[in-house]
Amino acid sequence: MGKLTNVALVSCLLSGYSQAGETDSVQDMSDPLAVYTQVGAGYTNTGLNLKLGQTFDTGEDTTMGMHVFEVKGILGDTLSSDENARDSVQSLRYRKFEADLTNGRGSQIDSNYDFGNESGSISYSIIQSLPAVGPLQLFPLAGAGFAFGNNVTGDNGEVISGYSVPGTFGVVGTYSKLTLTENIWLNYNPMWMTTLSGSNHYKSGAFGGESQVFAHEFAASYQINPRFNLRYFANWTQHQRFNESAHRLEFNYQL
Repeated sequence: MGKLTNVALVSCLLSGYSQAGETDSVQDMSDPLAVYTQVGAGYTNTGLNLKLGQTFDTGEDTTMGMHVFEVKGILGDTLSSDENARDSVQSLRYRKFEADLTNGRGSQIDSNYDFGNESGSISYSIIQSLPAVGPLQLFPLAGAGFAFGNNVTGDNGEVISGYSVPGTFGVVGTYSKLTLTENIWLNYNPMWMTTLSGSNHYKSGAFGGESQVFAHEFAASYQINPRFNLRYFANWTQHQRFNESAHRLEFNYQL
């Protein structure tokens, strides 16, 4: 798979969700397990992002669910300095979250597709909230998934015509939340990803030419009011300096 696919994959896994209460009350938007109906918009170095989250009935009184749809990279060529950005939509993302209210455990199905290189990934992961220690709370996770793409390169160096699945991957990491004040919090979310199976070409070079990647996300957030927040994100890997990372400024409103 190409480098852009796996950068998108890392970015998808490094996004949170939050511990919920009743659907008719305002949820804590700082909690990475929260389930609530929401709309959002962001400015990134590849254009504009739009987001819509909708809760759904899981059929269980003790669980809550949420669908999240995202459109990324709108007007990238016009609004950003990225020479690879386009004005058309760069990528799509769909996530399905479920949170168990009895044990602080959540799960997600995460899928994304990049129009630029006609490739994407689908993964499943489980996240567990741990008791807070003072202002710090951790949410470790583990998951696995598979990559897919159109006209990917095979082991013999030739292009495989049409869509195919070159391999699978695993991920372990944690979300972390540091509460500074009632309205300000920080997040640092390290994730380690590795190939698990597939073609030799995929296993040796799926993540920017390597079989593994250690990815980082930092976020600083300000809760303007209980339903509306402003968040700054930076994403990078061990191969990048912080000033080379992907940055975005995002607004989220809870409906």
